[in-house]
Amino acid sequence: MDLVVMAAGMGSRFGGLKQIQPIDNDENFIIDYSVYDAIRAGFDRVIFIIKEENYDIFRSTIGNRLSKIIKVEYVFQKLDDVPDGVQFPASRVKPWGTAHAIYAVRDIVSDRFAVINADDFYGYESYKIIADFLRSNSDDEFASVGYYMKNTLSDKGAVKRGMFVENNGVYSLVESQVERRDGKLWATPLDQDNWREIPEDTLASMNMFGFTRKLIDRLGVDIVEFFNTENLEKGEFLIPFVVDNMVQEGEVVLKVEKTPAKWYGITYKEDLEDFKKAIDQMIADGVYPKHLYN
Repeated sequence: MDLVVMAAGMGSRFGGLKQIQPIDNDENFIIDYSVYDAIRAGFDRVIFIIKEENYDIFRSTIGNRLSKIIKVEYVFQKLDDVPDGVQFPASRVKPWGTAHAIYAVRDIVSDRFAVINADDFYGYESYKIIADFLRSNSDDEFASVGYYMKNTLSDKGAVKRGMFVENNGVYSLVESQVERRDGKLWATPLDQDNWREIPEDTLASMNMFGFTRKLIDRLGVDIVEFFNTENLEKGEFLIPFVVDNMVQEGEVVLKVEKTPAKWYGITYKEDLEDFKKAIDQMIADGVYPKHLYN
């Protein structure tokens, strides 16, 4: 099974290439822990989606080490990887979004694959949930691990989250901005100013999905519509939007597997030290070995 890792973001809020920030005494990165857990769950190939200009540093710091324990491939997310005839502003430098990133793997990804963010820590149980799903799902079933919103926030500022909304057993995804104010959680759909209080146990997507080729086929259609209708100065082609459209149209069923796990990541620079302390504690508790790959 393929593990597709979205690593093309430069981490503007963090202030650098946050995927290659050491988080333990052996100078392992978040992705080292992700691949360690994924291999234990049964994944046997990892596909990194990166910017072409980051290839050398990414390969030398991450890829070469991981290639000794799992098959590694690279795909570049390029601004000019767009449908024929599309013209976009020369001022556009930001990647087109998560759906565009996955569109970049269309020629090499297998029929069953998982998707994660390079800068999010999910934990072994989440990989096992997705791996077990991919071994048994039908072509028209997708899955996502749902985290309780209260366990996914940074206390350093607002975060972008896909928020699961359930209606008679059918889940849809609303890409939202979420923040804590005076001890309460508030959210609004992206590009709207419609803030409302939400329960702390609202389920959040951390962009950890199990997909089939149906997603790849749909991306090839939706990307044309995106570039025909969106503001190409700032618009983003995002996975939650595509998945939600497929669910609402009855093309697929989205299964949400709940986890009580706490999210760890580096949204803001100040999150790094907190994350290091959490990893140290997990090592002390025996969740991970003292030396990850020995």
